[in-house]
Amino acid sequence: MPRFHPVLALGLTAALLTACARTDLDETGAGNGAPPRVVPPMASVAPPPPPPPPPPVLAPNDVVITAARMGPPMAYAPAPSAPMAREAYALRPPAYQNVGRDRFTAKEENPVKLAREEPVSTFSIDVDTASYSFVRASLNQNVLPQPAAVRSEEMINYFPYDYAAPQSAEQPFSTNVSVFPSPWAPGRKLVRIGIKGYAIQRATRPRANLVFLIDTSGSMYAPNKLPLVQQSLGMLLDELAPDDRVAIVTYAGNAGVALAPTPAREKSRIRAVIDRLSAGGGTAGAEGIRQAYMLAEENLDPQGVNRVILATDGDFNVGITNETELKGYVERERGKGVFLSVLGFGMGNYNDALMQTLAQNGNGAAAYIDTLAEARKTLVDEASSTLFPIAKDVKIQVEFNPAAVAEYRLIGYETRMLAREDFDNDKVDAGDVGSGQTVTALYEITPVGGPRAIGDLRYARPTTAPVEAHGNEYGYVKIRYKLPKSDTSRLIATPIDRASETARFADAPQDARFATGVAAFAELLRGGKYGGAMGYDDVLAIANAARGSDAFGYRAEFVQIVRAAKTASAMARLDR
Repeated sequence: MPRFHPVLALGLTAALLTACARTDLDETGAGNGAPPRVVPPMASVAPPPPPPPPPPVLAPNDVVITAARMGPPMAYAPAPSAPMAREAYALRPPAYQNVGRDRFTAKEENPVKLAREEPVSTFSIDVDTASYSFVRASLNQNVLPQPAAVRSEEMINYFPYDYAAPQSAEQPFSTNVSVFPSPWAPGRKLVRIGIKGYAIQRATRPRANLVFLIDTSGSMYAPNKLPLVQQSLGMLLDELAPDDRVAIVTYAGNAGVALAPTPAREKSRIRAVIDRLSAGGGTAGAEGIRQAYMLAEENLDPQGVNRVILATDGDFNVGITNETELKGYVERERGKGVFLSVLGFGMGNYNDALMQTLAQNGNGAAAYIDTLAEARKTLVDEASSTLFPIAKDVKIQVEFNPAAVAEYRLIGYETRMLAREDFDNDKVDAGDVGSGQTVTALYEITPVGGPRAIGDLRYARPTTAPVEAHGNEYGYVKIRYKLPKSDTSRLIATPIDRASETARFADAPQDARFATGVAAFAELLRGGKYGGAMGYDDVLAIANAARGSDAFGYRAEFVQIVRAAKTASAMARLDR
């Protein structure tokens, strides 16, 4: 048993009393030479509670970023006397909870259309996945996403599907069509159109000329922003071939080149530049984009892939901030052979509307990175599809047969709709597809004689008798695309016939059933009017029955976020 030492105990007691006294200083006496006010350590009467502290006084360059959805209310800000560095987060009382300021563009759902009046439906392909990741991030914080954040096609296309692969890069798509009963509307059917892109082998893929354009403004000062950007780009760096080239441009109050084009084999040099990045200042995003494109064009590889990868929360507040002006600039630059991909980070100040505009008009895709797992999916597991396109300006046009289909509705793709005449016009821009990607589209159709949503007009001409020619077809799918280095489109076509139909939903292809469950979930989150009596439990039943092998666990995770939606709050809490 240790011995009690009275002298040592007396010394420790005195030290503790002195330390306690020094922790209670008068506000005006700390650090300016005034004598401290000492509270007696053994007072017989407890002193009154101190008044609440005043709000923090911020210096002009201080940035307060709240962690509204990352745990208890608190705020992260740079220590006043320390330089901005990702390792140095000083804790301060929150000025406010920055919640509900994420910006999305609201779109009305595609309506039901009469096949005899508008038999043709045309849209651009979409391989973006940002919507699904943002929905997941919201639900992981026990908050339902705002309806405008939910884009059905991006929810569906987040998942890979097991479609038959094409045999050659010269015809880079295979088309898969199936027809089956709708689980939410008796008497109606769903048409699933799935395409699979040709997968470029690693040994034969072209060189990559990449410019990392990194937002280092004050709005990126949060654990789920710049630090996550650094980790994500570090993962992507490991996927590059030694002869690929990387440059880095950063922007805050102004923009500059942080790393000239450097072979990817010099990983330690590139990684050192990424690791040294810190956040602070305004957001001169337009100037950053201009410098990134200029750098990519100066080092253009005519035989390779030239791409700017923008990592940001989309908060542009210095220089050109107008979406239309930025859209026009990006459109002009894509004609020079440089594509733009966008990686979004953070919540509370996320500008999805701007990021979608940039990606859609820059011949690239938009992804939202909320976790390291999502960074691994986008930049490691799917690195080839993220970086290497197999086709550009990909459009789909479906002509429905009025003799077999009374009504139809395209599920999702509201931001990608095209005019009928745009399909054959090679001047009209459309989406791009990367190596090995799958794309899925769902139509809900009402067969002739089924329960229609649109009644007949009093003065309308009567429906014509069924046409015998092509009477076995519900419709006809055409896909138009250009090879990455070509400006002339090619055409692939396939019928939607009864040979691809199943009589029961349970007998439909497994991937088709899972995609249907995801579409129903998106409809619930959007508060849509076309989901019938479907609820979260119905979605869970469909998803669990159609999960399949699920090698990466994406479908199992989907089941968990559907469960989270059942108990999530309808609105984020705003504390002041």
